[in-house]
Amino acid sequence: MKTIEELREFFKADIFATDVGCVIEEVGKGVSVCSMPIEAKHKNARGAVMGGAIFTLADFAFAVAANAEGIPTVSVSANTMFMKAAKGTRLIARAELIHNGRTTCAASVRIKDDLGTNIAEVSLTGIHLA
Repeated sequence: MKTIEELREFFKADIFATDVGCVIEEVGKGVSVCSMPIEAKHKNARGAVMGGAIFTLADFAFAVAANAEGIPTVSVSANTMFMKAAKGTRLIARAELIHNGRTTCAASVRIKDDLGTNIAEVSLTGIHLA
């Protein structure tokens, strides 16, 4: 299992996610918590956080959880259910691997805002590259 410092260093190379503000907050075996501040650049024309920004945070949290044990893993499919518009100032994603097999993994990622509102639920499948 990689340390949070090692994962933060590794994921610095994930330029898109880090440029939009994704940050690794916590890591455990098969679990990660990542956050992203809600800024003007994350909002759509109606003033709500854009679905793509929410998905980026979910995919980043999945990547951290899935790669924490040092096995290179990428997502191959995702299903997103948006539930409510964020009202807070920060999004928090908690990713949990619900399956971690020899060649594939699956995760559930729940995104909330800092007020505790359920914003989205994302199911992702990944493939281990090594």
